[in-house]
Amino acid sequence: MDNSLPPADELVLVDRELAQLEARRTHLLARRAWLVQVLYRPARAATPRWPVTPAAPVADSTPRSAQNVLLTLGGTLLTIAAVAFTLVSWGSMGIGGRAAVLCAVTGAALAAPVALLRRGLASTAESVAVLGLVLMVLDAYALHRVALPDADGLGYAAVVSAVLAGAWAAYGSALSRLRVPLPAAVVAAQLPLPLGVLAAGGGPTAFAWAALVTAAADGAAVLWARPLPVRVTAGVGAAVLGGWALLTGGWLSLSSPWSGAPLLLAGAAVCLYAAWRTPGWAVAASVVAGLAVVAAVGGPLRSVLPGDWAVPGYVLCGLVLASVWRAGAGARLPRGVRAGLAGAGASVTALGLLWALPPVVAGALGPPARTTEVWSGEHAGPALASYPATAALVLAVGAAALASVARLWARCGVLVLVWALLTALPVSPGLPYAATLALQLLTTTATLWIAVRPAPLTRGLPRPEAAPDARTATAGAAGSAAPSATGLTDRPVTDPASGSVPPPPSAPPRVPGTGFGAPWSGWSGWSGWTPPKPRPQAPPAEPGTVLGWVAYAGGLLSAVGAVALALDVRETTFVALGVVLGLLAGVAALGAGARRTVSACGAVLAAAGLVLAGAEAAGLEDHWTALALLLIPAATAAVGATARPVALPVEITGATVGLCAVGLAGSRPAFLALVLALGGVIAAATAVRPERRRFASWAAAGLFLLAAWVRLGAWGVTTPEAYTLPVTVPALVVGFLRRRRDPAASSWTAYGPGLAVTLLPSLGAAWTDLEWVRPLVLGAAALVVTLLGARFRLQALLLLGGTVLALDGLHELAPYVVQVVGALPRWLPPALAGLLLLAVGATYEQRLRDARRLRERLARMR
Repeated sequence: MDNSLPPADELVLVDRELAQLEARRTHLLARRAWLVQVLYRPARAATPRWPVTPAAPVADSTPRSAQNVLLTLGGTLLTIAAVAFTLVSWGSMGIGGRAAVLCAVTGAALAAPVALLRRGLASTAESVAVLGLVLMVLDAYALHRVALPDADGLGYAAVVSAVLAGAWAAYGSALSRLRVPLPAAVVAAQLPLPLGVLAAGGGPTAFAWAALVTAAADGAAVLWARPLPVRVTAGVGAAVLGGWALLTGGWLSLSSPWSGAPLLLAGAAVCLYAAWRTPGWAVAASVVAGLAVVAAVGGPLRSVLPGDWAVPGYVLCGLVLASVWRAGAGARLPRGVRAGLAGAGASVTALGLLWALPPVVAGALGPPARTTEVWSGEHAGPALASYPATAALVLAVGAAALASVARLWARCGVLVLVWALLTALPVSPGLPYAATLALQLLTTTATLWIAVRPAPLTRGLPRPEAAPDARTATAGAAGSAAPSATGLTDRPVTDPASGSVPPPPSAPPRVPGTGFGAPWSGWSGWSGWTPPKPRPQAPPAEPGTVLGWVAYAGGLLSAVGAVALALDVRETTFVALGVVLGLLAGVAALGAGARRTVSACGAVLAAAGLVLAGAEAAGLEDHWTALALLLIPAATAAVGATARPVALPVEITGATVGLCAVGLAGSRPAFLALVLALGGVIAAATAVRPERRRFASWAAAGLFLLAAWVRLGAWGVTTPEAYTLPVTVPALVVGFLRRRRDPAASSWTAYGPGLAVTLLPSLGAAWTDLEWVRPLVLGAAALVVTLLGARFRLQALLLLGGTVLALDGLHELAPYVVQVVGALPRWLPPALAGLLLLAVGATYEQRLRDARRLRERLARMR
């Protein structure tokens, strides 16, 4: 080995580099251990500086928490003892002893916190102070029992609560480090006015006023008091007493409007002032104020207006209040106040619209839920014909109010309310039959036209913002988060617990002449980092699309109602079906997307209804009606050849109508065979089109086969083989020739139809034949077909022959199986079934493999 350095010098250099490598390895292992601890440590644990030292075990509870628990338990026990002494042992002492004990204990309990606070024992002082407050209540109770036994209990309680509130407030202000006295004073201050009103014999109104005044005082404490416990306690008291006052005012607005209005207006003023001064609670307080104003104004209005105009009066008040959203912007009202008042007004209006909903439901669902015979000439009256006519006025006013809002949701609401108004008019105020039908058809026409041309309703609406381009978003993300040119990002890894950046570990000294010991360069990123791809965003819905769907839904409901209503009279049935057919055909021609498809299918159903109505008017029997109904699938097959976008749904709808025709002709086998044959002709004509050839050809073959079987049954033929074999033999010959010319052709296409023509009718005849000759011959033929399919690997022969053979054998063996089962003990079949299940379960995996292998072999067959 030729080296430029002498062996001794090279050995020294190798030792140095090995030592450098070992130092570097130790350094990296220490850094790795720190990173692992940072990543997998609980989030709330403190983060030590690197390197990590073992942390001391954490105690289950801190000394401070244990001290608080002990002090709380001690104060509770002392309070219980004081209550027991006052209630139980009071009578065993004289008046002097009683006074001396109470004064001494209460004074000591109230004075002790002063000394305790000087020594820094805040928790102990808090517990003793609570005991002193409780003793003051017991002193008041003892004073009433001994010195003032004849005083009124409510009045005495009102005075005592006022005195205690003042005393506790002064005590808490003097000892500001105590947290309980001031909130306790706020709680005591809730009682004087309500208890004083009750002591004076005041009624609900006076009590509500007292509660409202107290709530206003609580609100002032919330606004101007500094300690947080005082503000929280006062806020709870304001909510409880103010809520009681407003609920009482709402009850009075229904029973005595003129006495409840001032109370509600005063409560609304308090809530508005609170909303103005507290932005965080502005919306909630403004909503309460708005509802109170509506109740205050609507109550007197309801008392002077007729009964049917009560709800419109409230709705008018709600709309006026909702207009504050716009009017208040010019008056520089805070946004939260405007939002709350407008929300209250909108809520009242929504409740009014909900009140007007029953006639809409009756107008929409009444005709379909008919109780009269078709074409009877009798018109079932709506169930809510006596509903107030002002319901329609409420709907109209709501639609007019929403029309002034240039928002998509408002335009959708206008469409819904206008449709609801037109639907409710026959019920409220009530219209004659002809006017009701004309209005239903007019509503259908208008809504379907809007569904096709919604552009006029979108004027003035803001356009939806387009979603950002994916490439632009990717470029922005890459530009904002790309790594630095050095291959490492500028943001070092931070500790997730404390958020601090750990100091970099000191690098080992650099050794001259080596590549080791490079300065520490950071740990936070890699040059191979790529920004994540942004999630694709769905494009915003166009206003015209949303409005079109809303109008289309209303149009379909009106169309169904108009047709159901028109069934009362023969002439109107044809008129309604014709109008609906024309409208749906127009939407199918002018519309786009799913509305076009649904309209095309609806037009097919309307045409079928016209055919049924015409057949009923002509007095045709069901089997003749079935023949007439075949015009619909024939027409849909013709339309499907030209109308490509809706071809498949239209043809499926026509096929469904054809199935109904088959059901109508079921009572007459000869006509049923004719209907099936004509259906086969329609399917064969559809199979001319390349895209329908695969399915329609099989459908045509099946229908022709069913028609032949039904015809044979109608003729009373008991030997179908005489008619099926002449068809089977040429069909098999043709299939054989095709397979010779095209070996890749499927056996189902070549031999399936020919075999099915004979095997299936013969199987049906064998199951009803009492002799043994037919089942024997059929079984032998099926066995031959099965063996040929297995020999030449033809799937159609194997499956058809095997199925027919199994069913034929089952029919022949069924009587004997029944006899054997009847002779066996009752417990044996369940036992055999259990053993079979155990065997299958034990070899489950093997059975699955066998089934999979069998399926693969069948799939490889032609």
